[in-house]
Amino acid sequence: MSVITPFPHPRDRRTIATFDRLELQRILDLYGRMVAAGHWRDYGLWFGPDVAVFAAFRRSAENPEVRIEKRPRLQAKQGAFALVSEQGLVLKRGHELPGVLAPLERRLMRLVRD
Repeated sequence: MSVITPFPHPRDRRTIATFDRLELQRILDLYGRMVAAGHWRDYGLWFGPDVAVFAAFRRSAENPEVRIEKRPRLQAKQGAFALVSEQGLVLKRGHELPGVLAPLERRLMRLVRD
């Protein structure tokens, strides 16, 4: 005989932290430009109950060079977004994603002479 497993009730489901569509679009746009510049080659996503993480790798066999984390519980305090280095240091934290991604965007800027 088979065992029937009931569907969980909606109130019993745990909420999972995620990036919304615009945030993920902004992150993937930055990722595409970093790949074109030769800085990154791979990425990984992880969604948990407390944190959503986008990890960017130079090579797929290494630790991530940077992690972009979203922790919704910190929205009212330090800001939901954080930029974390390979060593685990928080490089930038804030309420707005563009401000947190600014140090990575600066790496793409180059001076052009006439």
